[in-house]
Amino acid sequence: MEESLRTYKVVTYGCQMNVHDSERLSGLLEEAGYAKADQDGDPDLVVFNTCAVRENADNKLYGNLGRLAPAKQSHRGMQIAVGGCLAQKDRDTIVRKAPWVDVVFGTHNIGHLPALLERARIEQQAQVEILESLETFPSTLPTRRESAYAAWVAISVGCNNTCTFCIVPALRGKEEDRRPGDILAEVEALVAEGVVEVTLLGQNVNSYGSDLGDREAFSKLLRACGQIEGLERVRFTSPHPRDFTDDVIAAMAGTPNVMHQLHMPLQSGSDTVLKAMRRSYRQERFLGIIEKVRAAMPDAAISTDIIVGFPGETDEDFEQTLHVVRQARFANAFTFQYSKRPGTPAAEMDGQIPKAVVQERYERLVALQEEISWEENKKQVGRRLEILVAEGEGKKDDRTDRLSGRAPDNRLVHFTRPAEPVRPGDMVTVEITYAAPHHLLAEGPTLAVRRTRAGDAWEKRQAAPAAKPAGVMLGLPSIGVPAPSPAPAGSGCGCD
Repeated sequence: MEESLRTYKVVTYGCQMNVHDSERLSGLLEEAGYAKADQDGDPDLVVFNTCAVRENADNKLYGNLGRLAPAKQSHRGMQIAVGGCLAQKDRDTIVRKAPWVDVVFGTHNIGHLPALLERARIEQQAQVEILESLETFPSTLPTRRESAYAAWVAISVGCNNTCTFCIVPALRGKEEDRRPGDILAEVEALVAEGVVEVTLLGQNVNSYGSDLGDREAFSKLLRACGQIEGLERVRFTSPHPRDFTDDVIAAMAGTPNVMHQLHMPLQSGSDTVLKAMRRSYRQERFLGIIEKVRAAMPDAAISTDIIVGFPGETDEDFEQTLHVVRQARFANAFTFQYSKRPGTPAAEMDGQIPKAVVQERYERLVALQEEISWEENKKQVGRRLEILVAEGEGKKDDRTDRLSGRAPDNRLVHFTRPAEPVRPGDMVTVEITYAAPHHLLAEGPTLAVRRTRAGDAWEKRQAAPAAKPAGVMLGLPSIGVPAPSPAPAGSGCGCD
């Protein structure tokens, strides 16, 4: 009798880069003979791909590890692995606090996971392997992508910035850029498999080229993506205001398949706080970028990241943040209360803000941004938009008999289910009839349905037998740009 495949589950915390790394981990495991566990199944292997940016990251991980301890005791042969940024940071601490963990691996050696699991099984001893520099560019590893129609494509790893609140550069290392030809080859392969939307991904995408000696490499890459037949939507995340140059704006405006959507992390509107954060721009520079983007693309939807309560932030500093929010009129903002992270310069700064003060400021900021988001969304009412039908974006779709998808500017749209069959990856044209702060509704009849190769790819994947994993599948997360869960959509790790 044939031995059944060992099953796995990957649990991901944090940024888009972690989500993309988890696809690589899944691909590696399937190539090694594992099969993805059923939703309700009891897996033989659980892999935690961790984040170290938020203060509760440690508690979340150790809480989940604690809950798994009894399951491992009763499930013979079960293994637990911990990787990602928190593993890179905590190393031996994880095994000391949770001795039932089998493997701890870092951000630079995800390709070693299958071998480490096998070694742990043979030696009956936890394996801890943390490399200090990147061994293999992750995009050369096998991948099991979660969507047939939209894909992440990493253009760089690491970060050269030294923001005082961020630990990511210490954990992921200095920026390393992929060669443009390798990136475009991956995009072309994805499109050949049915993908219609790609998101170019990096901790700081528009510093791309610093490794290659070409300051306009990113805008050239955007324009080159515009030449790929069958690629309908191109997005990117996240840029940095310091490196956001006019040639990128021109490439966005002049390349038809580059979407008029931009995630531009602000972090603070105060020049004093920006200096303390070691952010190499000031309020005037940031608002100048927004003005140039809107002049070139009046319909652009701009989102941002903001940290409230950074050490030393005064009431006046916070008012400057509110001023920028009013001026920039972001479509949405990912707002965070400052989280002290050991190992960052900000953790040792004087002027740590009391929790109650941070909470009050945070609530004021959220209320202001909600008001602006709603006003900006109301401007969409009456517009006809082509929506890329998504999978799993509308939590109430089954109850409301609606489907959901993303507009070109990445706004979430719920629309009435058309009479003819529509698949994730297909395109529908609808008229917006109602706006809420975080989504749009199209309650009338669908105006047009366009069946796509992406829909065909989704249908083919659904029909494929699930017994034996394919190892490497081209496709991707169930969204174009990352949704605002579990982490900021475009903030990388909130460090951009």
